[in-house]
Amino acid sequence: MTLTNWARNITFSTDRLHLPTSVEQLQELVAGSPRVRALGTGHSFNRIADTAGDLVSVRHLPKDITVTGSGDAATVSVHGGANYGEVAVALQAEGLALPNMGSLPHISVAGACATGTHGSGDGNQCLAAGAVAVEFVGGDGELVRTTGADPEFGGSVLALGALGVVTRVELATVPTFDVRQDVWLDVPIDRVVENFDEIMASAYSISMFDDPATGRQIDRLWIKTRIDPGDPTGVASAPDGTRWGGRAATTQQHCLTDHDASASTAQLGVPGPWHERLPHFRLDFQPSSGAEQQSEYLVPREHGAAALLAVQSLELREVLLGAEIRTIAADDLWLSPCRGRASVGVHFTWRDLDAEVVRAAAAVEEVLAPFDGRPHWGKVFSSDPAAHIERLADFRALVARHDPERKFGNDFLAQHLGI
Repeated sequence: MTLTNWARNITFSTDRLHLPTSVEQLQELVAGSPRVRALGTGHSFNRIADTAGDLVSVRHLPKDITVTGSGDAATVSVHGGANYGEVAVALQAEGLALPNMGSLPHISVAGACATGTHGSGDGNQCLAAGAVAVEFVGGDGELVRTTGADPEFGGSVLALGALGVVTRVELATVPTFDVRQDVWLDVPIDRVVENFDEIMASAYSISMFDDPATGRQIDRLWIKTRIDPGDPTGVASAPDGTRWGGRAATTQQHCLTDHDASASTAQLGVPGPWHERLPHFRLDFQPSSGAEQQSEYLVPREHGAAALLAVQSLELREVLLGAEIRTIAADDLWLSPCRGRASVGVHFTWRDLDAEVVRAAAAVEEVLAPFDGRPHWGKVFSSDPAAHIERLADFRALVARHDPERKFGNDFLAQHLGI
């Protein structure tokens, strides 16, 4: 059996996929395997999950989602195979929410946390920063639980699968809230650059989408405005995009030109629960065919406008399907590209053309180098992320303690982290 990632641009180096149905089975597998890697929903675009040994998915472990506490102190403990969509539905039923979600609700919580997946919003950190505890099977097959009270917790959540196979993640929650989503079209790039900080701070979550075929403009500006229960109208006002030179969309939009917008979450200012607006795509729809590759680089927040202009200067039309600009709050996770700095994410969705994508990513890295662009761990890149990791020695020591035989190691970790 040939195993691939979701985009099918990666064929794994093994055909051995294990689907344990209990934590005990997983522990036995890990203890007896010389090489093993956890496989999530496959939404990474490089060889981060690859191994020549055993791949293991925890999606068949017991599926329990448990809320503890109430109000602002409530947390939710989720099984290792849970995706954000199913967790969100369970939380909404309890009157709770997660502060943010990624563009896809289909991705697993454990995998998203392990690789630094994020949504958007000046006040919203990457998804891993919402974890308050994590449980995993270490290299000796023993179950390990670590919490935010542990001094090494910052290296244990966004850990690239290097410490073990995650069986549970506990997340902080907030009281539920509603969101309205409005889209503004054809915002001139000079107005975007001039008003970049104002635009990105104008709502709870902002995404800018750029179609390379249309020239110097932001084709779609997605504005997600939070509506709290105390809002007297129940429908908060969205920012007026005409002041930035845009026009309001009157029909549902997809983030890529000429794609079916029925997969997108509801727009046109219609309020709805957080989990049906913050992701770009609906849980009950497959967002795309997967015939694509992706890259993303995180630059300091203050360089966002300059970074946007820099990538706009490149000729990428032959390989680029679309670009997206988002903001992410700073965190303190050891391997996070947003560690210690508020960031702007400059994301690229590429055509599925291996050699062309490698060249295009290298060109992007060159123009973003003056802004200290850091790559997203789960996407295509060729730069050296280790150069940005202040606590790399601490992380290597953490790996050595939990996996002294390096059974969770692979070529990706050896190349980029020296482990």
